[in-house]
Amino acid sequence: MNSEEDFIKRLITASTKESAFRELLSLYKVRLYWHIRHIVKSHEDADDVLQNTFIKIYKNIKNFKGDSKLFSWMYRIATNEAITHLNKNKKRVSITNEETHQHLINSLKADVYFEGEAIQYKLQQAIAILPNKQQLVFNMRYFQEIPYKELSEILETSEGALKASYHIAAKKIEAFLTAH
Repeated sequence: MNSEEDFIKRLITASTKESAFRELLSLYKVRLYWHIRHIVKSHEDADDVLQNTFIKIYKNIKNFKGDSKLFSWMYRIATNEAITHLNKNKKRVSITNEETHQHLINSLKADVYFEGEAIQYKLQQAIAILPNKQQLVFNMRYFQEIPYKELSEILETSEGALKASYHIAAKKIEAFLTAH
């Protein structure tokens, strides 16, 4: 049995679940936070989504089938939670995708936790105009350097489709940065 299988057993076993989950938190909290933050932009929203993500992981770890790596499964949950959060906000104020993206960028500019320079802000503006799937692929590949194989497991799509999405996203970002 490999170490991931042992770790998952510890997460499922009642007597070791709490300590294993604390270990899981320390291993993945920062990576998942930044993954979520790139999607929702705001620090406060990222914290909320991260908390919801870990609650969902804690409650559903017994349903993890091992078809993918634990990391991929958790990223899929985090991605879905972030998208759900964005969709709830969009419905709550009933605005379009473009207005949602503009709101996220405005929130980022006002966010005291955003330490970016002008070029980083421009990059975030460029990313915000991309369709959601291209945003996800670009953020996960560019900022987190997740290999296409793992991206394929997380987003449940082919490596070829991911490479194409990333390439198109990069071209759109390059065009935006050149024009602005």
